[in-house]
Amino acid sequence: MLNLDTLNPEQRDAVETVRGPVLILAGAGTGKTRVITFRIAHMVQRGIAPENILAVTFTNKAAREMLERVNALLPKSRITQHAARADGEAKPSRPTVSTFHSLCVRILRQHIELLGYKKNFVIYDESEQLGAIKKILANVSAKGEQTDPRAVLTLLSKFKNGGAAAEAAFKDPNVSALAEHVRKKYESALKACNAVDFDDLILLTLRLFTEHPDALEACRARFRYVMVDEYQDTNAAQFQLVHALTLKHRNLCVVGDDDQSIYGWRGAEVANLLDLEQHYPEVKVVKLEQNYRSTNTILQAANAVIKNNTRRRGKNLWSQNGQGTKIQLHAFDTDDTEARTVAETIEFKRMTQRVPWGDQAILFRTNLQSRPIEMELRKAGIRYHLIGGQSFFDRREVRDFLAYVKTFLNPHDDVSLLRIANVPARGLSDVTMERLLGASQERHCSVFTAMRHTDVQASFQARSREAIQEFIGFVEETRAKLADEAFATKPDALQQWSEKFLNDTGYWGELRRSEKNQENAENRIRSLRDLIATMDREGVGKAMSDRLDAFLEHITLDSEREDEKEAGDAVTLITMHSCKGLEYPHVYVVGLEDGLLPHSRSKVEGTMDEERRLFYVAITRAKRELMISHCGGRKKYGQVMPCHPSPFLKELPKELIEDADEKGKQPVTQASAKDMFAAMRAALQ
Repeated sequence: MLNLDTLNPEQRDAVETVRGPVLILAGAGTGKTRVITFRIAHMVQRGIAPENILAVTFTNKAAREMLERVNALLPKSRITQHAARADGEAKPSRPTVSTFHSLCVRILRQHIELLGYKKNFVIYDESEQLGAIKKILANVSAKGEQTDPRAVLTLLSKFKNGGAAAEAAFKDPNVSALAEHVRKKYESALKACNAVDFDDLILLTLRLFTEHPDALEACRARFRYVMVDEYQDTNAAQFQLVHALTLKHRNLCVVGDDDQSIYGWRGAEVANLLDLEQHYPEVKVVKLEQNYRSTNTILQAANAVIKNNTRRRGKNLWSQNGQGTKIQLHAFDTDDTEARTVAETIEFKRMTQRVPWGDQAILFRTNLQSRPIEMELRKAGIRYHLIGGQSFFDRREVRDFLAYVKTFLNPHDDVSLLRIANVPARGLSDVTMERLLGASQERHCSVFTAMRHTDVQASFQARSREAIQEFIGFVEETRAKLADEAFATKPDALQQWSEKFLNDTGYWGELRRSEKNQENAENRIRSLRDLIATMDREGVGKAMSDRLDAFLEHITLDSEREDEKEAGDAVTLITMHSCKGLEYPHVYVVGLEDGLLPHSRSKVEGTMDEERRLFYVAITRAKRELMISHCGGRKKYGQVMPCHPSPFLKELPKELIEDADEKGKQPVTQASAKDMFAAMRAALQ
């Protein structure tokens, strides 16, 4: 028998309310997955056939985990008994637990012929979608005009999913006219191939329900009890699908938290949860407010912040985990000092309190903020893994730049030279480089040495020979600058040297040309320039080549770093958007500055409430200790730009905060941070 006594009163109420519409308002860390799985098992125990139960979530991983937990609670014999009563055969039966898109694939495989498709339709992935868009754009774009096919595809996706995102996307009449024209041709092209795309799965199911009521009735008869997880993240099309399935029997249970709705930018409609009574006036609301994750200090801070959002369903999280320590609030002079102090604190906790790296996480608003953090963690020898983004040191522009630097230090480094020989394109094609590599193997020398041999050069056509000679001259000229003692005395010598060779090669222009989205290109340029700006801090006073060696020692990927993803004990680096659903004993929320959180666009776009919800999500990831920090200056294109604290910090109750800035009356600087941790280490010895 299922033991419901292990649930708290509110959880049990949610589990036992089976019929009619129910909204389970599940605050952060209140055990919503436990409630969902117990509810499914309880329904089966009450005699509801498993095949009549549908649970929908957003990821395949979540669906698999939910089904595994249901199966652990539910004896297989009971599932088989219900199947026998349903169709006379004792074959296994179980609830349907799937994503929205998997559900629609299942429905369309049965009924899509009614819409003029064959049952063996194919689902286009992104590359196939882009291929179709490119063909269409080639015929509709004006001569000399370039339209980004990825941007068009994003626009079409917003259009298909409807709601506020679609309205915002189509404000520009010129854009909407092009998108509408492309949409019709795109749909025709896919149907001609008996293909659908990801968004079509839901839209075609809705069209099926509208045009063929019998198919809708068959689905309603099958799925008599519907549950939807993370309901605050549903978009307009997903809402319509759920509403169509449950309009008659009304057995709908949605689980969600409007305070954790942070995906409006990709079409999520928090109004689906806030306005549920408009569609189901009889809905029963059950609030889960007992948090099993965090201390009351963390929860009280989160409650105080989120109550400033006016349009929300009120709830007050609390815990039996005790009050806990105060939240640490730090002000730093720059993002470099912030990163260094966080790295030192992580290592200090590991040494003094035996806190594993894996129990600690660093949260930030944008992936660009990871650069100084990754550098400091590497310097400190701290293992880490980055979730929801590409490691700064794995980015193409960073790898290209480091290959250039290594080539100038040692032109006989074949791996580095081969990477950048034709980046940007300079006439050294793959065929040319393959021949040069072959020549180097025959002569038992480096590729660069082979390039310099006159007989090797003579074996090439004039154009390739000229390209080889120009590349040799470029490498030697750039290397010579490293030995220029007069140039080396300049405080930003390495930065100037790097900027010059990147300009001379046309690399900045290459980055802009290779990215269809110019914002992405500028982000790449910014991140690389921020890295270059750190070079002059390494080995100041030494020869430039020695300073470059010191720079590379700190950041070059080695075999240990390549294995980081395999390491179990590693600090987590993660964006706030990616951290929902996760939890860590020790959390560091960095970059709490106006313009980052809330984002600079939020005031114009009217998304301040969502930015505050993002801060709320970040706070509630912490179980035991939380450190929040902001900087007086943050690097942008190599220059330290002034920053101001986030207005959200004023919403934190003072009695819950230990303000390091108030204690010292000054922001923490590189020198003061270094002295502080030196004193701590001395005390340990």
